[in-house]
Amino acid sequence: MAGANGVEGRRAERRILLGIGGVLAYAALSHALMLHAADRPWAAAALLAPGVLAGAGWALAQGRRGLLLGCTLVLAGLVAWSLAGSQASVQHLYLAQHAGIHVALGAVFGASLRIGATPMITGFARRVHRAGLSPAMAAYTRRLTAVWAGYFFAMAALSVALFAAAPWSAWSLFANLLTPASVALLFLGEHLLRYRLHPEFERAHWRDALRASWRPAAGEDGR
Repeated sequence: MAGANGVEGRRAERRILLGIGGVLAYAALSHALMLHAADRPWAAAALLAPGVLAGAGWALAQGRRGLLLGCTLVLAGLVAWSLAGSQASVQHLYLAQHAGIHVALGAVFGASLRIGATPMITGFARRVHRAGLSPAMAAYTRRLTAVWAGYFFAMAALSVALFAAAPWSAWSLFANLLTPASVALLFLGEHLLRYRLHPEFERAHWRDALRASWRPAAGEDGR
């Protein structure tokens, strides 16, 4: 049984690594398309649809019906706008997608901090650490939820500022390459800091944490 679990774990890890590789390849391709074919309808569809579909998939996995409906409406609007717009309006469309996704994520994480709700990261941690969370661990995950909410809002603001003040190529570099890099750095930095500040946290494999972010906790209702 242990051997079978190990094989399945390695397979899951390979799938996740392939997924990460796909994300990196897509980021590089997106940057190239934004520089050389931003106004082409097919390029707009290739650039816009995956992010919205990923958001819709996460909303569906979390049972968040309102967010799922919002992603569906946004996707329809993006397609219509990309087919009808000029290059300038398509560039604004890319900005709307990048900043809008970050605002939406910031709102979801921020809303989970309201009184009576389960903070987003607290819910993730409970799915990984089956033994339960101590009060200190629960407080840490609540603060971490606030950090992620602040990060998403800050990225949206920076996206708008760069779009307004910097060349298009600089904004594309930020949106397609620096954004996923900053997410990875925040994940890694938090992982290292967590066990330094809270050694009582059970050691969890990174693939378990990733799975937890896509799996709704028992008793959490969608919104």
